[in-house]
Amino acid sequence: MKFYSRLKYLRLEARLSQADVAKVLSCSQVGYSMYELGKRKISVEKLILLSKMYHTSMDYMVGLTDEREPRSGRYRRA
Repeated sequence: MKFYSRLKYLRLEARLSQADVAKVLSCSQVGYSMYELGKRKISVEKLILLSKMYHTSMDYMVGLTDEREPRSGRYRRA
């Protein structure tokens, strides 16, 4: 799943409007819609806010995994 598709999926699953999410991110509804359409890049800071809001991992948000929850002990020191 593409990153921007996942944004829309998570928003709809949470039963939020684009305006609701835009308010959390301190941007306009039109600006947020550009993220969902893949026409604007989202900052890391906003991505962190979204992952906290949706209670999911950053890896899931950007499409690196299909697992919503981060694995414990995943990044171990050698």
